[in-house]
Amino acid sequence: MLDRRRFLQSSVLSGLAVLFRSTTWAADSSVAARKPLVISTWEPNVKANAEAWKVLSAGGRAVDAVEAGVQVPEADPKDQSVGYGGLPDRDGKVTLDACIMDEAGNCGAVYFLEGIMHPIKVARLVMDRTPHVSLAGEGALQFALANGFTIENLLTAEAEAAWRKWMEKSEYDPMTIPKLLEQKSVKDGPGQEHNHDTIGMLALDRSGNLGGACSTSGMAFKIRGRVGDSPIIGAGLFVDNEVGAATSSGVGEEVVRGCGSHTVVEYMRHGSSPQEACRQTLLRMLRKRPKQLRDLQVGFIAIDRKGNYGAYSLQKGFTVAVQGMDGVRTFRAKSIFP
Repeated sequence: MLDRRRFLQSSVLSGLAVLFRSTTWAADSSVAARKPLVISTWEPNVKANAEAWKVLSAGGRAVDAVEAGVQVPEADPKDQSVGYGGLPDRDGKVTLDACIMDEAGNCGAVYFLEGIMHPIKVARLVMDRTPHVSLAGEGALQFALANGFTIENLLTAEAEAAWRKWMEKSEYDPMTIPKLLEQKSVKDGPGQEHNHDTIGMLALDRSGNLGGACSTSGMAFKIRGRVGDSPIIGAGLFVDNEVGAATSSGVGEEVVRGCGSHTVVEYMRHGSSPQEACRQTLLRMLRKRPKQLRDLQVGFIAIDRKGNYGAYSLQKGFTVAVQGMDGVRTFRAKSIFP
């Protein structure tokens, strides 16, 4: 006959065993129902999504997919906001920022990196091979060179010409952009001089794990040394495998002030859909700085663990690229201001 203590211990252990079996079954069941998905800021990044999709469709990890996808605009000289071809700072130097984050909360970032074609690969090595999260400037460059990267000239003739033209007046006001609907030129489209952007990419893999990455050359003609939100974990990117992931676009200073991507994920944690979480984050930012944000662009994209996704921006014109089992889709995000 069992005494009371043994009876209670036996009951608790039996209950935990049943709970463990039930939880494991439920998790396996829900994972099997998920579909791989990749989403990124801006419609032109369908090409980046396609590269990420190669990894996802082969059963690869989300973090590997976003690392591969982000490298597409990093090497595209026509994209003046990311990597090679990016518009320089006011001293004529192209400086890059990037970060990456996986399903376990591991993350890596590089700030103010010069001469390296793929900063996202360096950020991945910071995550995988160091005890740190971020490396900056000369230290980031030394780390890259020590790991086999080579210095390259990232300033294209087109980007240099744009810089020299800007130097004629040197009017430093990168915080203000024209209304997107008034833009007529490709040069003024997403990711260009008057409408700076980055690439932010999120992915959900077959195992139900999330990953995210960001890469940018920063604001055109910025003060040398300026770093925006893109490489900052919690601002330009945040991944929480229990909830979802988010990334941002637009004026990084404002995103940093509101810990934007982390805030989006927290709204999802408390029950908001990805789209509503993006909207609520923007409204929260507006309540604090209504005058400053009235003419600026900030946008967020988000995805939850079930594969639901959404986006929202302050101004019209923010586009999103998505690829999943049902094909490729692009859409224009809803905006706070008409």
